[in-house]
Amino acid sequence: MVPENEVYFQASRSSGPGGQHVNRRATRVEAYWNVRESASLTEQQRTRILEKLAARIGKDGILRVVAEDERSQYRNKQLATQRLRELVARALHVPKPRKKTRPPRSATEKRLEGKGRRGQVKKLRKKPDPEE
Repeated sequence: MVPENEVYFQASRSSGPGGQHVNRRATRVEAYWNVRESASLTEQQRTRILEKLAARIGKDGILRVVAEDERSQYRNKQLATQRLRELVARALHVPKPRKKTRPPRSATEKRLEGKGRRGQVKKLRKKPDPEE
């Protein structure tokens, strides 16, 4: 769904452990995709993505995903692309509408019968009244 030619990447220095390697190599990768100007989306899809991912999309309409899990810039680039695709796929998923259903009469009767039985057990637990 996300065309590779519309995604651009930026590498920066990663945080966390890694010793000298982390101080010298730009392995952290940020993937950017402009949702508002993407030619690959229909207007419906664009609206859905902008609505569902509103918290992750900037005012300029750019969706940003970051990956800094690996020590390799190449691997982080793959991870960022994969995360971007998964995010968009989840946002575009339309859940099936729920059909309203009623519990069957037998289930309601069974539930009420169980409640009555439980009430009877509790009643039998009480000490008998001396007046009776």
